[in-house]
Amino acid sequence: MNEQKNPAFPAQTSRRDFLKTSTAVVGGTLLRGLSIERSAHAAGSDTLNIALIGCGGRGSGAADQALSTLGSVKLIAMADAFPDRLDDSLKNLKNQHSDKVQVADNHKFVGFEAYKQAIALADVVILATPPGFRPIHFEEAVRQRKHIFTEKPVATDAPGVRRFLAAAEEAKKNNLKIGVGLQRHHQTGYLETIKRLHDGAIGDITATRCYWNGTTPWVHPRAELEKHHGRKLTEMEYQMRNWYYFVWLCGDHIVEQHIHNLDVINWVKQGHPVRAQGMGGVEVRKGPDYGEIFDHHAVEFEYADGSRCFSYCRHINGCWDSVSEHAVGTKGSVDISGHTIKGENAWRFKGGGKNPYQQEHDDLFEAIRNNTAYNEAEFGAHSTMTAIFGRMATYCGKMIEWDAAINSKISVMPKHFAFDAEPPVKPRPDGWYDHAVPGKTVVI
Repeated sequence: MNEQKNPAFPAQTSRRDFLKTSTAVVGGTLLRGLSIERSAHAAGSDTLNIALIGCGGRGSGAADQALSTLGSVKLIAMADAFPDRLDDSLKNLKNQHSDKVQVADNHKFVGFEAYKQAIALADVVILATPPGFRPIHFEEAVRQRKHIFTEKPVATDAPGVRRFLAAAEEAKKNNLKIGVGLQRHHQTGYLETIKRLHDGAIGDITATRCYWNGTTPWVHPRAELEKHHGRKLTEMEYQMRNWYYFVWLCGDHIVEQHIHNLDVINWVKQGHPVRAQGMGGVEVRKGPDYGEIFDHHAVEFEYADGSRCFSYCRHINGCWDSVSEHAVGTKGSVDISGHTIKGENAWRFKGGGKNPYQQEHDDLFEAIRNNTAYNEAEFGAHSTMTAIFGRMATYCGKMIEWDAAINSKISVMPKHFAFDAEPPVKPRPDGWYDHAVPGKTVVI
């Protein structure tokens, strides 16, 4: 979620010029009739060519980790909605991996359609744009039969999750390797702790709880962005540059951040919840540049065995902070994130293991090179939907069922993508955005 600082557009770039050029390919042409038979990785080739889709901080970090895997790898294509973000990322990656970053000018693509051209050039695709675009980009990468590392979450609404899951089924049929950026699945302490839980270390798990309580992340005020770029921004561009605070782009922080903790609980329970109810709202983080998302959510999830998970996430400075997961069982309790079990099978993880952000890429690239089964798409989608499920519960204030939630037809996405298009939410005359109102907001 961290972003790098980006240089301003040249002063002579007008709003009209930006709108005219932002959907064009820089130094390239649109694809015509790309065959879906194109192989994900040419047999006999030792080099894996990478395309980066989304060149912000997390995308640049994922590209750095992919380029740090064993074997011959090259970054050969990049795509982003904004040229300044792409250029800044490329400069930083060249400084880190001068011999592995070989992105020619005609392999730099900008605009809403840029992802298609970049995907076509690669063996492995990194998807790291704001999450709202994930189902669209994932579907295209699968269509082009590429191996994929996709950041979490994989969607921001139920229709997006369904679209992602449908593409994931096609990926399985074509033996594509899919990694999802839920790195705790590659963290030694979590792996050892959860194996013990599945082996019965604390008996039957009767309750769980998880937290992402912390401070407000970055915010890019409209006035600062417009001063930085020397022009007025369209509403679509403003929302994309300040994407964390808009549901269609981010999903709300319960989806963008708290997914990590909810994913761990699903992993422990070996399934997703079946119903949820909760509450949330905006207590402190108010103002036009904080968009439409809540600053706190509290959700009670019920799993198929009747056990509950108590989920809390909050972005309010000066409060008690915790990013953690816990469980209670018939034979003891566990601090999952602290990798410590109490009770008759007391145990503590002694440490060790590689950085999980690096390990997840090592594991994916090893599977690609050895052609071993590797597909994290389904649990990534279910954990994403669990977080969306929680948001739906807090937004509507009602008890809702999983089946109704995942089959919801309500989309939060725009109908058309262009910088002069209307985003799905717009500010009121006073510049503020409306928030969900529990008891009134419809989510299903």
